[in-house]
Amino acid sequence: MYLSNIFTDPEQLQRYMDIAQSSLLPLLKGAVFYTIPLSIIAFIIGLILAVFTALARISTVKLLQIIARIYVSIFRGTPLLVQLFIIFYGLPNLNIIIDPFPAAVIGFSLSVGAYGSEIVRAAIISIPKGQWEAGYSIGMSYGQNLRRIILPQAARVSLPPLSNTFISLIKDTSLASLILVTEMFRAAQQIASTNYEFLLLYSEVALIYWIICFPLSLIQQHIEERLSRHLLR
Repeated sequence: MYLSNIFTDPEQLQRYMDIAQSSLLPLLKGAVFYTIPLSIIAFIIGLILAVFTALARISTVKLLQIIARIYVSIFRGTPLLVQLFIIFYGLPNLNIIIDPFPAAVIGFSLSVGAYGSEIVRAAIISIPKGQWEAGYSIGMSYGQNLRRIILPQAARVSLPPLSNTFISLIKDTSLASLILVTEMFRAAQQIASTNYEFLLLYSEVALIYWIICFPLSLIQQHIEERLSRHLLR
């Protein structure tokens, strides 16, 4: 019935086209100024956390292992939305008030760090022990061995799954709308609350997300193919 009204009523069709056109700029602003920067910043910070957490997990220092395990267990075992709500709505009870965008950065970064650490750890463990022994045999320290031999190889292994994590993060940023970050989905909610065309606005948002993520998926696929050819040599 909804679609039939659109195509059989020229005035209604024109109205929908006008709404879609007028909402496009606010939605794109939400994507450019909030969704994409939030994704990039959170992923970079999360990736740094992931590397240090992965190194802590494989460390011989028991305390570091325990701390890293607890961190990963908490942030992989609880919903991301709950984490965001605790940071933004819960911490003020402890007189810790964080603005919406920084709160979203913290929440997403901690989540990416927890999930990414398992990817990085698995990549490091996959490197043959002979690579470590080769580095030690020419006088490298643990840090030099890790930095010059192990991590570069682990980076190639972990790149495809980390790319997938980044794509997922872009879509997950829609949750930031629930802690008042005016990203793309929040902008759609605000516009839809004035004209009540929720299906139209949310479909437009979904299309923009797809336009952002589809090229990234192609890049990820290209990277995986190149790495596969490299590993087969």
